[in-house]
Amino acid sequence: MKYALLIAYDGTEYGGWQIQKNAVTVQEKITCALEQVLGFKVSVTASGRTDSGVHAAAQVCHFTADCSVPPERIADAVNVYLPDDIRVLQSAQAPEDFDAVNSAKRKTYCYRVYLSKRNNPLKDRYAVNIKHAVNFEKLVYAAKMFEGEYDFKAYCAAGSQVKTTVRTIYSVEVKTREFRGSTDVEIYVTGNGFLYNMVRTLAGTMLDFAAGRLEERDIINSLEKGDRNSVGKTMPPQGLTLENVDYGIKLF
Repeated sequence: MKYALLIAYDGTEYGGWQIQKNAVTVQEKITCALEQVLGFKVSVTASGRTDSGVHAAAQVCHFTADCSVPPERIADAVNVYLPDDIRVLQSAQAPEDFDAVNSAKRKTYCYRVYLSKRNNPLKDRYAVNIKHAVNFEKLVYAAKMFEGEYDFKAYCAAGSQVKTTVRTIYSVEVKTREFRGSTDVEIYVTGNGFLYNMVRTLAGTMLDFAAGRLEERDIINSLEKGDRNSVGKTMPPQGLTLENVDYGIKLF
């Protein structure tokens, strides 16, 4: 039987999703917890490899196993063996042809910052503090420039090995709110897939444009010519959260 899991995690203490030799990862914790429940090891595949320090509100993964535990009870059984910063929110039987990676239609990430002269310790774990002024009209303007199909190679970190750097961005939405002397900013990016560090660099480019550090021509050059020197800085990982993965079917 094929199982699907909906997982939330605080990525602060982890070296990302994928198992690796020199860091504790979310995949490692999930795999070990499942072994405790099932009595044998299974291979767990997630919708994508979130980087070190990146969070997930709705990571989706799948595994195949022959066991007597009902699909809907896997979540509670696995959570017993997980640390407090990782939780299986829901579990279900998945179609036999379901694949957490290849079946995904679109993904949504959110990058969070807050504008304040002083840091807020209750925000710093999940957002990045910005002390300089930001023009919100320019931030929204920049967001719309990224919508569509483009070659995003200028937004991909060096060393990434992918067949193509062309991606489709369906929407980039900016939300703001004033709260206790600061302005919270959320940048939601929905696309058919993302390159390594792409959303963090895209957010940095938008913010640099809104702060007057980049011109419109810089963004155009980055998309048309792949000019890495035309993009903004790659923002820190703690501001990024995987918010949703859409498969075009109801899994949970």
